[in-house]
Amino acid sequence: MSGFVEKPEPIQVPGLVHLHTGKVRELYRSEAGDLVMVASDRISAYDWVLPTEIPDKGRVLTQLSLWWFDQLADLLPNHVLSTELPAGAPADWAGRTLVCKSLNMVPVECVARGYLTGSGLVEYDESRTVCGLALPEGLVDGSELPAPIFTPATKAAVGEHDENVSYEEVARQVGAETAAQLRQATLAAYSRARDIARDRGIILADTKFEFGFDGDSLVLADEVLTPDSSRFWPAEQWEPGRAQPSYDKQFVRDWLTSAESGWDRRSEQPPPPLPEQIVDATRAKYVEAYERLTGTTWS
Repeated sequence: MSGFVEKPEPIQVPGLVHLHTGKVRELYRSEAGDLVMVASDRISAYDWVLPTEIPDKGRVLTQLSLWWFDQLADLLPNHVLSTELPAGAPADWAGRTLVCKSLNMVPVECVARGYLTGSGLVEYDESRTVCGLALPEGLVDGSELPAPIFTPATKAAVGEHDENVSYEEVARQVGAETAAQLRQATLAAYSRARDIARDRGIILADTKFEFGFDGDSLVLADEVLTPDSSRFWPAEQWEPGRAQPSYDKQFVRDWLTSAESGWDRRSEQPPPPLPEQIVDATRAKYVEAYERLTGTTWS
């Protein structure tokens, strides 16, 4: 059992129809037919959406996504139409809301990996492959791959795992032409972002993109290149052969699996609230990632 510890009631706004509550985002449709995405301060770990929020997290994710959309604009169109608040929306939505073009979404998580870790490492240790792609011997946790690879996954519901699949399975599901477009766009966007991050002293180990179609045009959607959708490592601390320090929710994961939390992740009991020091440390990591990448001070 997993999912929301306490599922929130969506805010009702005149003129907007609530469509979906995700792990982090609330999704609405406007009277004009556009999508309105609102990033909350919710945080998830081990397939649970926790009862404790991380202040400013939704705004950091939104503002960082907007910055990355700009960096990738010459490579790929994106779905953002406006950052103006819809009429009647609460003031708290400021900075965390995107009005977006409604797309025909592709049901594939488009993952690019430039370094070996996470579920890729688990598969590699078993078979020397990741999503069926053969890799050389001798790689360890944190190793840079000879070249970035496209390792897609199926989209999972809240409380369930995404599942890695082969490129051939993606082609079977969405067609060979679309699969080829997804792979090309994913690797191009990853390579651009990897180089930008590297110039700022950050390793982009892997990341996840989502795409949709606007007519015949492939469009970049959802969030992009945030600590929620990517593994960012401080380059000065990179050391293959061990787990790397990371700009993400590692403080949350570590505390939840510690004796201090008293929680057994193998049980069906929901995780407990986070202590203040874990909240503060996690917020600081999100803000640090934003500041190092964009070169601007969070305010």
